[in-house]
Amino acid sequence: MPKQLSSSQRAEFERQLAILKRGAVDIIPEEEFEAKLAASIREQRPLKVKLGLDPSAPDIHLGHTVVIRKLKQFQELGHQVQLVIGDFTGRIGDPSGRSEVRKPLTEEQVKANARTYVEQYGKILDMERTQVYFNSQWLAPLTFEDVIRLAGTMTLARMLERDDFQKRFTQNLPISLHEFFYPLMQGYDSVALETDIEIGGTDQTFNLLVGRHLQRERNMPAQVIMTFPLLEGLDGVHKMSKSLGNYIGINDAPHEMYGKTMSVPDQLMLRYYELTTDISSEELQALAAGLADGSVHPRDAKMGLAYRLVCMYHGEEAAKEAEQHFRTVFQENALPEDIPEIIWTGEAKANIIDLLQATQLVPTRSEGRRMVEQGAVRVNQERVTDSRQELLLDKELVIQVGKRKFAKLVPAE
Repeated sequence: MPKQLSSSQRAEFERQLAILKRGAVDIIPEEEFEAKLAASIREQRPLKVKLGLDPSAPDIHLGHTVVIRKLKQFQELGHQVQLVIGDFTGRIGDPSGRSEVRKPLTEEQVKANARTYVEQYGKILDMERTQVYFNSQWLAPLTFEDVIRLAGTMTLARMLERDDFQKRFTQNLPISLHEFFYPLMQGYDSVALETDIEIGGTDQTFNLLVGRHLQRERNMPAQVIMTFPLLEGLDGVHKMSKSLGNYIGINDAPHEMYGKTMSVPDQLMLRYYELTTDISSEELQALAAGLADGSVHPRDAKMGLAYRLVCMYHGEEAAKEAEQHFRTVFQENALPEDIPEIIWTGEAKANIIDLLQATQLVPTRSEGRRMVEQGAVRVNQERVTDSRQELLLDKELVIQVGKRKFAKLVPAE
């Protein structure tokens, strides 16, 4: 327990410590974190807490929200949030966890993605109280001499301590020189913002420690590092990722979000509750006990998770509708009432693949063929298994792909 705190300050210290440490994998070093938090409470000075994210894709998913929600907790406790959009670092790409050189994004791609990121962060953070930065503000003006001096603070041996660099080096896989600059640039963000605490996923530990190192090099108070788990995706194996298709996006439509959540593996359900919702520790413990003794059915617990998530990002009314939709389609095997209608003005007879594309139920013809071959396509609730099948458009047709995508084709009069 830090000294020099009054009884009321000690109580506030314990309260904040319990909230902020929940879910953390590592706090480096923990004693410095406690000292910084105690000083913040004693001096009534908010901590500057940083999260940096590169806009490498246009949307964020639940995996991203693990650290963003922790940032929200800091914010709600009165601390100052520093949200860094890596518009400069994003052009290089973080090599963390990569077995090959990442393809650089164009400046236009980064800017487009960054705009959607800020909008989506507002679903979690109070953006009026959030300081948003773009790291091109301080990285772009650096001269070549500045970059050389920055590189001079780290050795090649230290860089090769990173797991991904070490693996690629031992396997004789290429490592481009510019990749070594990524941790330096991310670390420099903390120097520019005089950050007290930096948070990130466990795959970011090395990068976060570089920020601490660079602050020390400049005789600045060194930031404390807090790392949090990487959320497994719907496959239950790999980290949640849009490229793997195992994600739940926070911009997903309510029905889609609810349905995807019902696909979360049972063994990961409590982890999703803890890392992606506001459930209290007491509620979580009671839920875990109920699942263990059989008094809570896993399906009911999962429906509760789906309801919470839709409510968080779309509101309670949307959550109620999504739950009813799920009950209708999945539990009663009935068609939903709100199927989008499309007026068909084409030929009176059409191939099933053409119809799948025309209704935008699949992105490509090859995907349409794959879904048909997998038995995932139904027309008027009858399974279609031949991608060459021709359908008459002389009456309404309800086309279904998988369990969540529907479209109703109505012949033009």
